[in-house]
Amino acid sequence: MTTFEHLDVLIVGAGISGIGAGRYLRTELPGHSFAILEARAASGGTWDLFRYPGIRSDSDLHTFGYEFKPWRDEESIASAPRILAYLRETATENGLDAHIRYHHRVVGAAWSTERARWTVDVQRTDTGERTTLTCGWLFSASGYYRYDEGFTPAFAGRERFRGTIVHPQHWPDDLDHRGRRIVVIGSGATAVTIVPAMAADAAHVTMLQRTPTYVVPAPTKDALAKALRRYLGEQRGYAWTRRKNITQQKIIWGLSKRYPTATRKLIRWVNVRRLPPGYPVDEHFNPPYDPWDQRLCVVPDGDLFRSIRQGRASVVTDRILSFTENGVLLESGRELEADIIVTATGLNVLAFGGVPITVDGTPVRLSDTVAYKGMMLSGVPNFAYAIGYTNSSWTLKIGLLCEHFCRMLHHMGTHGYDICRPEVADPHMPTRPFLDFGAGYIQRVVDQLPRQGDRMPWLTSMDYQSDVRVLRADAVTDPELHFGRA
Repeated sequence: MTTFEHLDVLIVGAGISGIGAGRYLRTELPGHSFAILEARAASGGTWDLFRYPGIRSDSDLHTFGYEFKPWRDEESIASAPRILAYLRETATENGLDAHIRYHHRVVGAAWSTERARWTVDVQRTDTGERTTLTCGWLFSASGYYRYDEGFTPAFAGRERFRGTIVHPQHWPDDLDHRGRRIVVIGSGATAVTIVPAMAADAAHVTMLQRTPTYVVPAPTKDALAKALRRYLGEQRGYAWTRRKNITQQKIIWGLSKRYPTATRKLIRWVNVRRLPPGYPVDEHFNPPYDPWDQRLCVVPDGDLFRSIRQGRASVVTDRILSFTENGVLLESGRELEADIIVTATGLNVLAFGGVPITVDGTPVRLSDTVAYKGMMLSGVPNFAYAIGYTNSSWTLKIGLLCEHFCRMLHHMGTHGYDICRPEVADPHMPTRPFLDFGAGYIQRVVDQLPRQGDRMPWLTSMDYQSDVRVLRADAVTDPELHFGRA
């Protein structure tokens, strides 16, 4: 008889969510065994994968960082190397390094109600060797996008271009852009980061966009955070800065949704002040949708606007007809010449790492499931996942989910349960998409994702204060969450 290693919890992914989950398990449930499986050779997830120029957070690190670990750096909007160092320091400080198993990719997971456990198939990405683990709980912390492939539309004539084409997700270490003409296709967070970073050394950088995005400047350093840390100490100063920023994010989002026209005018006013006199703001910075229908793009200290003022960068709003030997031909008839084309065209969403799962021999179709409290799936026992906020800092929700998850496991241990399964009581409950978010990378796959309901506990909340009540203050028990024994 084959003997498999058995763990209480198996965490998939050693990025910001997986490291956070491991820390909560270590501190809240020290008697539970667990491992963190990471397909890549290093921890850090997004912050180790992406290497394009200027990569940074688009949220302040006082809220994007963990609640339990103060962000000590002076820069509130931080670069990827600083964030990566913070994550790895967190792992080391909490004794997680020994729990992370690199080059371990989960390729399948099967739940058995009879045995009350998952059987997880794992493949070594360095040797190809296949192994099997069993666990009581499977926790997906693998993020929401595909790591091995970014999204690039089919561009006519792409093969004709004689220069270099690069996607930000696969940035080559030896790409030299000094003195080169660059076209960056896209208008999202990645594009507005790359453009000013490359403009410092390039001959010129053009951001080519089909549709404008809301772009707002934000200070790199938080002066109030520095003062609070000086007068209240590191821990209390961080806690108060975090509260301030959470409240600020909520107010901005709430006012944007309630008064979209006024918010649009305010953003336009800020843009006008940052751009050269007479600049066509409405052509390049006036989106056809309301603020926060998609995420706002933050530019630290207005660096994108500064590059435009200095003449190092420009924005073109048009559609691509085809690539040419020397650049990009637009529908307007204009040709943008380039030595390098950067396709900052987005991500491919991949829910739960694309791992196929079965429950008692039946494959789970995600679109047939409903999200329970934004952390479990209807009909899928002992499975949890970490998905953060789209309208605020991602990690704010991760901490609350991990706390609730640990309380749930404690409740099961106290009462002798080993099975936990959410089930929708009302088969006629209306459902809607898992994420009410207009970003293209979500809309392309929304029909493949779980659904959410029209009432708790089947809502995927995007409100931190509401989640504090539901995930931190309320009981873990619920009439639609069923506990049992094997």
